[in-house]
Amino acid sequence: MTDTTAPAPGSSAAAAPAAKPVYSANYKRLVLFLLVVAYTLNFIDRTIIATLGQPIKDALKITDAQLGLLGGLYFALLYTFLGIPIARLAERFSRVNIITAAILIWSGFTALCGFAANFAMLGAFRFGVGIGEAGLSPPAHSLISDYYEPKQRASALSIYSFGIPLGTMIGAIAASQIAAAFGWRAAFMVVGLPGVAVALALKLLVKEPPRGHSEAEGFVTVTKPKATLAGEFAEMWAVVKLLFGKWPIFNMVMGITLVSFAGYGGGQFVQPYFLRNFHQLDLKSVGLIVGLAAGFSQGIGTLIGGPITDRMSRLSPRWYALVPAIGVACAYPFVVGIYTAGSWQAAATFMLVPGILSYVYLAPTFGVIQNMAPTHQRATAAAIMLFFLNLIALGGGPPFAGWVIDHFSAFHYAHPGANSLWDAISGFGGTHPADFQHACPGGKAAKEATDAAKAACGGALVLGTRQGVILAYAFSLWGAFHYLLGSFGLKEALAKARADRGEAD
Repeated sequence: MTDTTAPAPGSSAAAAPAAKPVYSANYKRLVLFLLVVAYTLNFIDRTIIATLGQPIKDALKITDAQLGLLGGLYFALLYTFLGIPIARLAERFSRVNIITAAILIWSGFTALCGFAANFAMLGAFRFGVGIGEAGLSPPAHSLISDYYEPKQRASALSIYSFGIPLGTMIGAIAASQIAAAFGWRAAFMVVGLPGVAVALALKLLVKEPPRGHSEAEGFVTVTKPKATLAGEFAEMWAVVKLLFGKWPIFNMVMGITLVSFAGYGGGQFVQPYFLRNFHQLDLKSVGLIVGLAAGFSQGIGTLIGGPITDRMSRLSPRWYALVPAIGVACAYPFVVGIYTAGSWQAAATFMLVPGILSYVYLAPTFGVIQNMAPTHQRATAAAIMLFFLNLIALGGGPPFAGWVIDHFSAFHYAHPGANSLWDAISGFGGTHPADFQHACPGGKAAKEATDAAKAACGGALVLGTRQGVILAYAFSLWGAFHYLLGSFGLKEALAKARADRGEAD
């Protein structure tokens, strides 16, 4: 079966093949806009735990490691494992239908999080959110690649990726305002509702384009192999070899994974850190400050990443890897500045910079993966890359950061005179987070405790959070190094992929 059926040679219809659909620039912009809106909701619902983390921690008396599990592994586990089978369905069936169903599922489970009575229930509903969100990006990447030609893909994918900072910003502001007025449970319920309208708009307005539509001029034929279990594994293995068997692509996948590990891990505790350290700020204020500062910074970086690398790639395709390497490395000193600033104003000022520099990594990486993959394997390529990325970065980043914060906080509580990061790292093995949790449930001393006890708990938690986040973000430097390595051989790898598809340079 084919997406567009080419007549057999010698048949009476061979002289008049079916016309290739033509989509106007305005229509393609509409499709991209709706996908950006869907991705924005995706990230609002994905990262809402970061916004509501402190109220949830206070209400349920949980540790930062448990908070990290809610924002990371409990969401990421089914999200990552279901992404690949959903992508295989997207190679054969309507990507629009898959995306529509996915939005409805994750929106419903987000709303259900507001009814969770304890940590276990909230964790179960976060698993459900992950099930739905697995159905967006692989089909969306494939759709965008069929609507936009190779030289425009990084730019189109940078616009799609704008849903990340936009969702982070809107989620931080909206969820914090709703939670401040009506409680954190109401925030979950309200942010889950808009997904129904977006799913309906996508179903009614977006057409399913032929596979390979934007690859070349003229009629495009893409044959779907017969669906067998052996065939499915063969297709997936071919993509695995593409991603991990080619030096430049492997290093770009490692780069995006480690940078995302740092971002998900450290980012989970940005707003809790502001609430813990700057006592003059409330949840509403922190949501507004972090949402605007981080959203502005990350939004610019995401939008300029694609156009910059598309333009620089005219000089050499190596820039698809070099731009992320340079940007991510230059961003880290500003991240350290956020968490060592003496006032919230200074911290917010530092926050305006790193996203601009570091978020240029998204679009070029996604663009290279789509340009390397054969037409019939693009959703699968996106899914396998996201499987690896999200299992490690989203699944591991927040729990790792929370685990480190718990240990660092316990160390500083037990050793109030040893305040340096090196002190905390050196004493890591001898710390006992359970003792800290017993003395300071949820990071706070009991109401009847002395002022000295309250200060000891609060001071240890602030210092542990600061140093844990700085350590988590340091993984981005490791990712930048992989991007640098990925720049070697990238030109030749992309040229071979074009030749294998029969495309001219």
